[in-house]
Amino acid sequence: MKQRKLEILLEKVRGFEKPNVTLEQYPTPALLAAEMLHFAFMKGDLEGTVYDLGCGTGMLAIGAAVLGAERVVGFDSDPGALEIARENAEMIGVDVEFECKDIRQVRGHADTVVMNPPFGAQVKGSDRPFLKTAMRVADVTYSIHNSGSLAFVKKFIQPAVITEWYNTGFPIKRTFKFHKKDVERIEVEIYRIITDNCQTDQK
Repeated sequence: MKQRKLEILLEKVRGFEKPNVTLEQYPTPALLAAEMLHFAFMKGDLEGTVYDLGCGTGMLAIGAAVLGAERVVGFDSDPGALEIARENAEMIGVDVEFECKDIRQVRGHADTVVMNPPFGAQVKGSDRPFLKTAMRVADVTYSIHNSGSLAFVKKFIQPAVITEWYNTGFPIKRTFKFHKKDVERIEVEIYRIITDNCQTDQK
């Protein structure tokens, strides 16, 4: 499936009804989700089991399933968001498992993790449990972080390594009272991380 077609499909995914500012519940924009997932697809990283950590209403999990992942599991601690995620998956017509669980409690093994963790704007360090869990359960991770996070992430994930990364934009629609613009574009970085230093960049 072409990236643009995936984006159009993901635009149908419904977002949060009552977003929680502490959890930084900003829905991943369809454009950004399609861009990252297509990148992972072209690398051959969406062929087995995929975990979406902090899946919210299911944007990345559903997109991974659309692109043919064998098994997709979305984890989130917000039961309300997961209810919407299940409805979204049914509406799109894909099979995704959703589990209500604190990210630190996620177990099992995934070939790939895709995630849009909190940036730590509201609670400092809130992205760290997501990175720790991803490094523990997955062979490959695709993660979205605030621009300027590269040095920190590189150090934090050791001995895992970032094989590729790029800058892109993250348009945030007016969600909370402190937002002053209808759409605020922030710069983000997307990382492809492998947890085994012996792996090559070709998977």
